Amino acid sequence: MEDINVPFSEVHYLTIEKVGNVPVTKGNFQSLPAHVQTWLAQMIQLCTPKAVYISDGSQEEATIVTKKLVDYGQLSPLTKYENCHICRTDPRDVARVESKTFIVTNDKHSSVPHSREGAKCVLGLWMSPQDISKELDTRFPGCMTGRTLMVIPFSMGPVGSPLSKIGVQVTDSYYVLLSMRVMTRVSPDIWRHLAHGEEFVRCLHSVGVPLPAAQPIVNNWPCNPEKTMIVHFPDPRKVMSFGSGYGGNSLLGKKCFALRIAGRIAKDEGWLAEHMLIMSITNPKGEEKFIAAAFPSACGKTNLAMLTPTIPGYTVRCVGDDIAWMRFDKKTGELRAINPEAGFFGVAPGTNMKTNPNAILTCLKNSIFTNVGETADGGFYWEGLEEETPAGTEVTSWTGEKYKLGEDKTKKSSHPNARFCCPARQCPIIHSRWEDPAGVPISAIIFGGR
Repeated sequence: MEDINVPFSEVHYLTIEKVGNVPVTKGNFQSLPAHVQTWLAQMIQLCTPKAVYISDGSQEEATIVTKKLVDYGQLSPLTKYENCHICRTDPRDVARVESKTFIVTNDKHSSVPHSREGAKCVLGLWMSPQDISKELDTRFPGCMTGRTLMVIPFSMGPVGSPLSKIGVQVTDSYYVLLSMRVMTRVSPDIWRHLAHGEEFVRCLHSVGVPLPAAQPIVNNWPCNPEKTMIVHFPDPRKVMSFGSGYGGNSLLGKKCFALRIAGRIAKDEGWLAEHMLIMSITNPKGEEKFIAAAFPSACGKTNLAMLTPTIPGYTVRCVGDDIAWMRFDKKTGELRAINPEAGFFGVAPGTNMKTNPNAILTCLKNSIFTNVGETADGGFYWEGLEEETPAGTEVTSWTGEKYKLGEDKTKKSSHPNARFCCPARQCPIIHSRWEDPAGVPISAIIFGGR
């Protein structure tokens, strides 16, 4: 009899009270730190998934998860590039939803400022623990029925850095797992850093569509926009996100953890978590200075962080384009900063070889593009690439409509908030110290806006 390779896997089961036996399709649950096991058991009991999968951050995992998403129809290969894929979401799930994003604290004014009775605060939405409990009780119980609960151990900042923080996210979205592997440092080493009961940020995410789905799923993108809610608990260091698969709402290491929860941790511990880029500028004399710069979303942080200088003799290097964690060094007095993220999640429209050539070059491999157009030869396209794409090129828009460039200028290929998600290490001008566990010394901070 001829020897042939037969794929196989060994499956273990967890017995969860009120749920029964739940298979663990990857990973060793019993090897996890005890306080992580306790929390995960609570999440499994709450969400009732069909299986549990523990991510290890390996390349083999990336290959398997990508194939699952392609087979499911949620991703399609962009054949013009190396390991790049395009995703089209449900048109109702395309951006962060500030009106459904809440901060929960016992004291309202520890989260939002005082205001007139009846006035709506534009700096944040607060909800009491009692009220939020009622809302969450109508959403999360049984939300992962028929789906796999994935466990993602991740570090914001270099693993083991004294400036970094650890999180564990559970999700029922393979798209989220694949994207978190780009945007954060997903590694089994995380468990070692939690071995003695160390604190971690608890992140729960569900697309909010248990199976079988009660409604048709659009673009193979499960979501529940009517019940979307993103909830932050700063004091117990917890995030709960329901109903949206869009990155800003589902990649909980990003704005949810790295700014909102980290902002409270920073306040308690005496450091800063800020919506800032980090870059270095070196003059013709070879003198290098690191700066941080704070602009609101869509104001040019990424373009500035990846600047190509036009003044002879100057060079720019990028450390991060969105978030800075900064702390004063007790020995030297220097303000030192790290980029807690491992990838770029940039707005695609308007990005081109003129406005940001380094961003374009960064995302030519190992990247995920969401709600952009696709050219007939397997390339990406969005508004801003007109001069780099021949007229007459056939494009499929983010809504699935086919048209030819130049024939109808009212046609839009991409959603205004279309995104590229790519590893920071691929940036041509990424700084050699971008993952320095001690951070980089900040000499100046720039504030700007539209």
